[in-house]
Amino acid sequence: MAGILDPVRGFGLTFATMFKKVTTEQYPEQVTPTAPRYHGRHVLNRHPDGLEKCIGCELCAWACPADAIYVEGADNIDEARYSPGERYASVYQINYLRCIFCGLCIEACPTRSLTMTNEYELADDSRQDLIFTKTQLLAPLLPGMQQPPHDRLLGSDEDYYLRSASTTPETTPDVGGDPSIEGRLDPERDPKQMKR
Repeated sequence: MAGILDPVRGFGLTFATMFKKVTTEQYPEQVTPTAPRYHGRHVLNRHPDGLEKCIGCELCAWACPADAIYVEGADNIDEARYSPGERYASVYQINYLRCIFCGLCIEACPTRSLTMTNEYELADDSRQDLIFTKTQLLAPLLPGMQQPPHDRLLGSDEDYYLRSASTTPETTPDVGGDPSIEGRLDPERDPKQMKR
């Protein structure tokens, strides 16, 4: 008796879902927004004066389970300073043919240099074009930023870049009288305050 009712139960499930609203999205004609914390394409962030946040420590490459990140660190010199610290990433590549968008590289970054955007349209017909270089990954220069290499504009020591700064006029650093840089220091991004 139970074997006879099995097909009826199966068709019951089919009929129950037949009249539900269709959830098919008409992509790419109708692009729906992603979730705010969506793991998309990576970006290498900058300090408010334009210096790179990446210090070339290679922790992101070590944390990557797919071995998709390649970093070569180099020493900063006073004549050519790319980051506020002693080192910077002279070569930075992410192979999106290998990347699984897990976000472990983001968690490993001690300076919050590497973050992920909501951009997900990365398909290409060339394998070489899916290996993003440092120039493709760097955040664009905002008004008030200077293209590295240049000297530190937010403070004379690298610790100034690590500690949180108030945005009040008396403590905001003078960067050549450019008001567009004021207020862009992010006190929530202090690596010393991060909980591990």
